[in-house]
Amino acid sequence: MVVARTRIPRERLAPALEEADLRVLLMALFHLTGKRRWLEDFRPKRDVKLIADEDAGLSEAEAAAIRGAALDLLSGPVAPAAVEDPGDALMVEMMSACLSLPVEPAYAPMMREELGFARRRPGWAGAAPAPPTRPVAVVGAGASGLVMARTLEELGLPYVVLEAADEVGGTWRRNRYPGCAVDTPNHAYSFSFGERADWSRWFSPQPEIERYMIDRSHEFGVRGRIRFRTRVTACDWDEASEGWRLTLETPEGRETLDAFAVVSAIGPLSDVKRARFEGEEAFAGPLFHTADWPEGLDLAGKRVAVIGTGASALQTVPAIVDRVGALTVFQRTPQWVREIPRLTEAMGEGQRLLLREVPFYAEWLRFTMFWRYGDGLLRTLRKDPDWPHPERSLNRINDRHREEMEAHIRRELEGRPDLLAKCLPGYPPYGKRILLDNGWYRALRREHVSLVTEPIRRIVAEGVETADGVVHPADVVVVATGFDVTRFAARLNVTGPGGRRLEDDWAGADPKAYLGIAAPGFPNLFMLQGPNTGLGHGGSAIFQGECQSRYVARCLMAMLEKGWRRLEVRAEAQDEYLARVDAEHAQLVWTHPGMETYYRNPAGRVVSVMPWRLVDYWEMTRAPDFSDFRVG
Repeated sequence: MVVARTRIPRERLAPALEEADLRVLLMALFHLTGKRRWLEDFRPKRDVKLIADEDAGLSEAEAAAIRGAALDLLSGPVAPAAVEDPGDALMVEMMSACLSLPVEPAYAPMMREELGFARRRPGWAGAAPAPPTRPVAVVGAGASGLVMARTLEELGLPYVVLEAADEVGGTWRRNRYPGCAVDTPNHAYSFSFGERADWSRWFSPQPEIERYMIDRSHEFGVRGRIRFRTRVTACDWDEASEGWRLTLETPEGRETLDAFAVVSAIGPLSDVKRARFEGEEAFAGPLFHTADWPEGLDLAGKRVAVIGTGASALQTVPAIVDRVGALTVFQRTPQWVREIPRLTEAMGEGQRLLLREVPFYAEWLRFTMFWRYGDGLLRTLRKDPDWPHPERSLNRINDRHREEMEAHIRRELEGRPDLLAKCLPGYPPYGKRILLDNGWYRALRREHVSLVTEPIRRIVAEGVETADGVVHPADVVVVATGFDVTRFAARLNVTGPGGRRLEDDWAGADPKAYLGIAAPGFPNLFMLQGPNTGLGHGGSAIFQGECQSRYVARCLMAMLEKGWRRLEVRAEAQDEYLARVDAEHAQLVWTHPGMETYYRNPAGRVVSVMPWRLVDYWEMTRAPDFSDFRVG
């Protein structure tokens, strides 16, 4: 890692340092000077808040000493950093000092990659072998597709990215509903390489993230390899050539493409789960899914019905509540909603200056965000067989989380026992996707807002009729029922050797894949963001995509280096892996019987999220074990 550094004028730097996260600034000072006092003489207070207090619990005198040293150093003569890549042992010491808690050594190599101190993307050890005569077909130009394309570009392998839409971005291109934003801080939800974005908020809105994806497609040099408005309608194995023949629908018509390998990067949040209701064709006004929000839709004074209370609804309702004349929200089950005091807070200009111009500051702020949104929660989501209240929580810590969230709900809905009765969940926290309170409860309290828990019977011309016979008038109906997260690569209509269909293998909404990346019977086919790789306990899907892209790249590199024409995971390897996945999930919250969740299929098997820590999955995908594959 080569750090670019310039002198920062004191008059710009001094006010910016007043906004600095001091635990992060300490790490930057150590990198730049190598002086151990920055690790040993100051002890930041442990802070588990998702956006931690910048003063780090240090005294005013300590804070002044840190800021003063940073001001003199960064506004003075420029010198090379004393420590660029700290290596594993020193990385553990730095992480532990930054967080004020002991960090396992296993995290050091992963976090060195995540912060850019060590390279994550693979490269050839010597001269690259002859490339294949057919390209690698990457399907989807969302975040994972861009990572895969960048990796293939660097390796010099022929590839093409096939994207059904007219722009990159995946779910961040399609979802444009009001209030759409990321629920992981962008300093963790972003690529570990490339130019850092100048985010305006801790949790950035959809337009910023879409712009970030577009900008990265240019920066990565992959844009010229993307075929937009090109939809894959079939993916068939050709035994004669030992490769895949893809059928494509383009603006010019149907065509075929022969590929050496296929990488599905379509992601689980792009295929809408559009609930259908009796009579909806008779509705007089607009009726649409949140992912299909009409451009230019005017809601001023309109009566709006929102069906669903998941993540999309939770963002939409507070964003439109001041525009509409009346708002009716239809809820099937209540959600646990977590208070995040700084959820919509803008990044201060001083903080943004530090992130742009102070070496190592952005890296270590990324670390603190990544850690708080990462593995720490998973251990609290295990079932304690001796816990006396398994119906309401899993263990002592999970029960404390329940009490904290319940207290927040009670504060927000004080004086509204009608709403409180509807909004308190009965299942353990984190059993369903945890949501972040961006004004949800305040919106529900408004006089022109109604929360309806009676089941929907049908849609009628003038609105929504519930099972009790009441018609709730509406001019606009918004269906916020999420996405189909069970089909994954089966959406590509994949037929492997011998006519074996991936959709048949995954019948009953039961997708299965080794590491979430490969499936037996389908050689040279790989998946990014596949089954059991979602992050129910926290983390960044982009991190997952980077781990998986590295793994796929190493598979392709081995094929070329060893002259293999096909690479197919063994059924036994997948079965053994899935047995471990299922056994682990049996001990975790997502198999709790007290709720329904899209993480599980109709048979009750968890198919969406993974049971592993991020560091475990990083290690699993670091290098392929080819004894788990058939090669030829």
